[in-house]
Amino acid sequence: MTEKLFVSSSPHFRGKDSTARIMSDVLIALVPAIIAATIVFGYRVLLIVTFCVTACIVLEYISRKVMKRDMTISDLSAPVTGTLLALSLPVTINLFYALFGCIVAIVVAKQFFGGIGHNFINPAIAGRVAMVVSFPTQMTDWSFVNETVDAVSTATPLAGGDWSHMDLFLGNVRGSIGETSALAIFIGFAYLLIRRVIKPIVPLSFVGTVALLAFAFGDDPLFHVLGGGLLFVAVFMATDYSTSPLSNKGKVIFGIGCGVITILIRVFAALPDGVSYAILLMNIITPHIDRLTVPKTFGAKKSVVGK
Repeated sequence: MTEKLFVSSSPHFRGKDSTARIMSDVLIALVPAIIAATIVFGYRVLLIVTFCVTACIVLEYISRKVMKRDMTISDLSAPVTGTLLALSLPVTINLFYALFGCIVAIVVAKQFFGGIGHNFINPAIAGRVAMVVSFPTQMTDWSFVNETVDAVSTATPLAGGDWSHMDLFLGNVRGSIGETSALAIFIGFAYLLIRRVIKPIVPLSFVGTVALLAFAFGDDPLFHVLGGGLLFVAVFMATDYSTSPLSNKGKVIFGIGCGVITILIRVFAALPDGVSYAILLMNIITPHIDRLTVPKTFGAKKSVVGK
């Protein structure tokens, strides 16, 4: 039987970027956050990151073998998922709980739907949300012992901690491993922009919406921007290729939607931070945003409803 060759309409581009190159850039961009977290929280940060990365690689290997699919470990998406999940956890997390999050992220959210490019929700976000729902006490345990920095355990900024803007910027606060240092996140953001791995549209519209609405509600916009996981999620998770809109207009809508949901949860809900839920909800409606905003191909016919 002769196979048919399907060719999409022009224009056609041959890009130099590969998935592995993009993912390696994301890993490099996450290094400042890992360094800052290690300084603030101690060397257990490196243990958690190493464990989650290793677990995600092994889980992806097993999943692809069991499902009899081509091996994809070399694309480096599994290490990225593991690193992002690790950096969204408290430093006190039990590694067995972290393994549960890795299973949800890689096996359920990613491989069950066909692997990278086919998942409709961000795997690391899915893993974190599953852990928050399953282990709420452990996921909000901010106590730790750090021999490197003389710090005391207390609430996170959004949960009522008393922190200055400089503390929030430098990262000398409690919170999830990778979200505390805004400076480290900005360095990673700049690197991704220089390498043209991401566009600034989603992060700026996301963070800008939160700041604007915080001001409208009478809160400190800078506190909302620097506190919690907003910057980390906006830069490293909201910009995920597979789960964010394709068009620039769609990206703006996506970012604004994330910002609105985040501030509504922060102001009116019992949860101190809502970025994970905001991303998850907007991931779900991303296909509808694309349907409304992606320009029609020249000469394409309108689809008939119900056909």
